[in-house]
Parts: sequence; C-alpha cells; structure tokens
Amino acid sequence: MAVNSPLPVSADLKPVAGIELGYAEAGVRKANRKDLLVMKLAPTATVAGVFTLNRFCAAPVQVCKTHLAQVSDAAPIRALVINTGNANAGTGEEGLARANATCVELASLLGFKPEQILPFSTGVILEPLPVDRIKAGLPAAISNLKTDNWFNAAESIMTTDTQPKAASRTLTIGGKQVVMTGISKGAGMIKPNMATMLGYLAFDAKVPQALLNQLVKDAADQSFNCITIDGDTSTNDSFMLIATGAGELEITSADSAEYKELAVAVNALSQNLAHQIIRDGEGATKFIEITVEDGKNVEECRKIAYSIGHSPLVKTAFFASDPNLGRILAAIGYAGVDDLDVSKLNLYLDDVWVAKNGGRNPDYKEEDGQRVMKKSEIVVRVKLARGTAKASVWTCDLSHEYVTINADYRS
Repeated sequence: MAVNSPLPVSADLKPVAGIELGYAEAGVRKANRKDLLVMKLAPTATVAGVFTLNRFCAAPVQVCKTHLAQVSDAAPIRALVINTGNANAGTGEEGLARANATCVELASLLGFKPEQILPFSTGVILEPLPVDRIKAGLPAAISNLKTDNWFNAAESIMTTDTQPKAASRTLTIGGKQVVMTGISKGAGMIKPNMATMLGYLAFDAKVPQALLNQLVKDAADQSFNCITIDGDTSTNDSFMLIATGAGELEITSADSAEYKELAVAVNALSQNLAHQIIRDGEGATKFIEITVEDGKNVEECRKIAYSIGHSPLVKTAFFASDPNLGRILAAIGYAGVDDLDVSKLNLYLDDVWVAKNGGRNPDYKEEDGQRVMKKSEIVVRVKLARGTAKASVWTCDLSHEYVTINADYRS
C-alpha cells in the first residue's frame, strides 16, 4: 500500500474543457487490464514536455520530440496515445517504425495527421511493441472518449503501481476560473532527469507555446526532477503539460501576475503527483523529505540531497528504523562538494539535532533518533553554513519487497 496516500476519488477529479480521455483493454502484455489510453485535444490546445536524459531513450520519446519540433498553428498536437506493458525501448529502428505506425493508425481514426499525435509507452524494455494489439484496441479507446475519464486514465498507465495517481485543482486567476487535473505513474526506476515515470497535467487556460515550454521545465525541476526511489533513470520518462485553451484565462506574458499565479498552481499540482509516486514506491514503507539548507547555490544543495536519497545504506537504515546516522554523513561527504567544510555542518531528523558542527551532538540520544525513524514520514535536514540556498528532494526507504517486485517484474 502507498505510504499515507489515499486512493484518488473519481468524483474529485475535475473534467478539463478541451480534453477527452478514452481507455481500452488491448492485451499489450496481460489480458483483462486497462493498458491503452487516448487523449484527444481541442484544436486550441498547446502541448509541451520534458523527457528522460537517458541516452537509450525509448522510441516513443524520440517520436514525441520530433513531432513537438514540427508543431505549427496549422498542425497543432491533437492527441496523445499511451500504452503500458511494453516500453518500446532498446528496440532500434523497428521500435521507431512501430511507434510511428501507432501514430499513423490513430491519426487515421481521428482524422488528423500522424505528426499531430504523441506516442508514449511504459513497461518492459528490450521487447518488440505489439503494435497490432494496440491498433486493434484504439477503436474501443476512441469510442469511450469522455471529459470525466481521468480516474480510468490513471489506471490505464499503471505498471507496478499499487494504485492510480491523480489530482485536481480549481482556482481563480485574474477573476477567471481555471481547472487543472493531472495523472502520473511510477513506482520503480525513478531518479531525476527524469525522475519508469509518466506524468500528464492539463488545464483550460490558453498559453502560447514558448511560455508553456518554460512552464513545463520549471514545473518538472520543482517536482518530478526532485524525486528518487532507486537511483535508476528510466528510458521512457515523460512529463507533459497541456494548455487546452478552452477556458477564459489567456496568458500572454511571463511577466504577468496571471502567469506567475498559474505557475505556482502548476508547480504545486506537479509536486503532488510526484509525491504520489514516491509514496507508492516499490516496497516503500516510509516517505522521506531531504532538505539541504544554507548552501552556496541550489545545485550543491541538490547534489547533497540526491546523494543521501540515492544511498542504499541510508535507505535500508530507514526501513529498519535503525539510527545508523553516520551513513547520512558519509553520503554528504561523497556527494562531490569538494570544498565543503564539514566542521560547520549540522544534521537534524525532524526535531532531533543529531550532528553538531560536524560531529555527534553531545545532547543527542539514540532513542530519540529511533523514535523519528519509526515514523512513516520523516524529514532529514542538513544545514551547510555556506550561504542562503536551499533545495529539497523526496525519496522512500528500501525494503525486501523492492527486491521481490523487481525479481518478478516480467513474470
């Protein structure tokens, strides 16, 4: 079960004008499960995305980048198609051909051009995409296109997730209502850049392409690029922002108060979806926030936070509720901040001051550390005494169940 993460309620997920969602059971890998999703967009929509930095990026990622680079006023992105069960990664030219064939088929069914389709895949790597099954499932997905299908959509992109991940928000900006809803998936192979995960967030404001490109990058940097479960960057990670343009709000400048308010809301919902991924990490029993403060710059704060969050020794100590906190100091020390003066460093677990000026706090008691580590939600705070910069990342513990899940993943 996900750590303190209640199951989303379908009725709480708000329809976003300008986007319809339809799902199908295509049998991509397993029978009798939702595994194919189509999102149909209004012609007024703009779409922007950020993708994995893995050099072995999957065929659909490559096709998405190509199609996004070809966007024009005459040929906007009109649909997204997502399958689970097969990643179509490590599949070479044949993988690209199958991803493109999916776009051609959906475009034909909807009356669009293939380059107006964005394909996404998640699942097992190094296996051919069963494109015929996907093609056969597309009519069923199209037949149930609805504006209120967000919960079903969230279920349709799951792999090892134990529950769907979704959230909505309605707000007023500049006197005009904005509705936004998002879904995400991911439970393992999670590491920044991107941080296997997929995320889709739609809202009904009108935002020009250049501004949306900046908005999605900023949102990813504060959410999906700040999470780590196992330190593995996937081949398929994608986070897409969709401004449908079907609402009343129109953004024209990044300097406007409306843009800034919208950015805050998008970042908050993106962070919510990213946190749901960590809370549902494979075998996770604890949700851990790592905050590094008083650094010279954000980059070094993140470098140290990631070093702690990626450490198997740190993560297993949290699983065992074992206050073997020298492991955290070691992870700070090898993070790559070469001029770090550890004699000024302070470390806290929630309200417990563990390390003072680089050494064990004389007042620290191990039973206090263990009390914190037994919690299901824990904050690790590191103070560097080097400046005013700050950064946070989110991770989970590493349990026996993680090994079991990944040992049986393809069965």
